Amino acid sequence: MNSSIKELLQREAQAVLNIPVTDGYEKAVQLIVQQVHEKGGKLVTSGMGKAGQIAMNIATTFCSTGIPAVFLHPSEAQHGDLGILQKNDLLLLISNSGKTREIVELTELAARLDPTLKKIVITGNPDSPLAKSADICLATGHPDEVCLLGMTPTTSTTVMTVIGDILVVETMRKTGFTIEEYSKRHHGGYLGERSRALSK
Repeated sequence: MNSSIKELLQREAQAVLNIPVTDGYEKAVQLIVQQVHEKGGKLVTSGMGKAGQIAMNIATTFCSTGIPAVFLHPSEAQHGDLGILQKNDLLLLISNSGKTREIVELTELAARLDPTLKKIVITGNPDSPLAKSADICLATGHPDEVCLLGMTPTTSTTVMTVIGDILVVETMRKTGFTIEEYSKRHHGGYLGERSRALSK
């Protein structure tokens, strides 16, 4: 059992190391800083299924680090929630296939609402319709899932999470986000106590 666990860990780690590193990251961070930090918009993340859970996590992490962000469920967007989108907002869309119907439809509806809205896409398929519609595409490298069936989103969601973490950390670096600012946003639990102590 230990040997199989070690193999799975190695495969997950290798998938992270195989994420394509391009200037798309620098461009994505600059776009986030420009639209949200400088122009007062917000980051609106979206995804369906497991990718949606990753998108939700990315939004909450950005919120705690000085970038206002919300998660927009792609299905609920078709029933009125699309109205959350405002001037200077920025979409961050996640789809492993790049063909997820609800996400593709969301891009079309968003463009109809505001043709100036810009989109960052995280996908395993840089040749997909979603990727081609993006202002910036960040490819995951389309790793094979460690799932025994090769179906359940496992490794793909790992690399999506890592890409989100990179965007958060590099945005923090660009905006000069401090421990004092962090402590103002994170009051509860150990992290709240720790950040307040460090900011004194």
